Amino acid sequence: MDLSGVSAALRERLPELGERMAQRIRAEVESYTDDSLTPFVSLRDSCESNADLVLRHFASGAEPDVRPAQETGRLRAEQGVPLADTLHAYRVGFEYLWSQMVEEARRHPEVTDAQLVAGSSRIWALFGRYAEAVAAAYREASAELALRREARRSALAEALFTGALADPTTLREAARQLGLPERGPYAVVAASVPDPGQEPLPGIEAVLRQVQVPSAWRLLPDQQIGLVSLLHRDAETVSLPALRRSRARVGVSPRFDSLRDTPQALRFARLALAGLPGDGPGVARFDDSPLAMLVAAAPAEATRLVEVVLRPVLDLPAAERARLLETLGHWFAAGGVAAEAADLLFVHPNTVRYRLRRVEKLTGRSLSEPNTLADLGAALHALRLLPR
Repeated sequence: MDLSGVSAALRERLPELGERMAQRIRAEVESYTDDSLTPFVSLRDSCESNADLVLRHFASGAEPDVRPAQETGRLRAEQGVPLADTLHAYRVGFEYLWSQMVEEARRHPEVTDAQLVAGSSRIWALFGRYAEAVAAAYREASAELALRREARRSALAEALFTGALADPTTLREAARQLGLPERGPYAVVAASVPDPGQEPLPGIEAVLRQVQVPSAWRLLPDQQIGLVSLLHRDAETVSLPALRRSRARVGVSPRFDSLRDTPQALRFARLALAGLPGDGPGVARFDDSPLAMLVAAAPAEATRLVEVVLRPVLDLPAAERARLLETLGHWFAAGGVAAEAADLLFVHPNTVRYRLRRVEKLTGRSLSEPNTLADLGAALHALRLLPR
């Protein structure tokens, strides 16, 4: 299997081989036609280096050195050349090199047909080793690049949420890097994390992307927060069902137009989340219940409101307290109509009226006065939202 003379002769014209191999690859592999993606000089140097190693292997029989193949794999990953095209280019390069070895062998009478057949098997075995090295290095570099890109995206999102970016140019660049439009409207989403490190909205960015809604997300120890573009006219319509399907507790800010207002929108989203009643999943939008949001925004003041307005009711025995508060809540939900509240409670309307008079007597507040209604409504919101 002695092709050392052939190899030595070809190594004397390595620059020419590298140049022509690069031209062949550029002609046959689409990704390599773009000089801005893969500069021709880089491709030529890679071809020359790899051809030299293959020819050295045929000349000496030494163990093949796959480091240039690994370097090529990493470089093509960084350049954004698809792995399939990278491997295709390697195949084209090996085919070209073997064709040159066969042509050169005609000038060496000592080389037999049997040696050429053996050489063919040998070079394709080498191709397999080099291709494996290229692919492994490519995937490793791609994973590293993905981690760096994600870290970059996470840092940019964090800067938007904290207000670290204020300059319009920087904000536009951040939007571009995050795949967001440079103008609103936007909304911020905040979702409670069930356990540290566990996403309450797994895969939400990809889900929203499928319905043409760009977004950028950040996972914090207690919350997953996201900046969502509402530029698409149906963005809100398609986003809310996706959030509800997650079975998470979610708060959504009002719309806003400037990325500069992202920190304030985050605060509103968190208030909406804090104002979500009960312990189960749900989506609360800040604009849906401004009163609940105000209660969540000022917990100390809301607690004091409960004390001032409802303390006589809260001091009752548990069963009676629960009946009166439930009746008052259903009466508010029914728009102040005792008969509708009675239907909700499965009692007679007179029972509802009796309980309401009991609330009036205990609190010293008339349910026919608008100010009283506002106080009691706010106190009920606070009672539902705040820890006792």
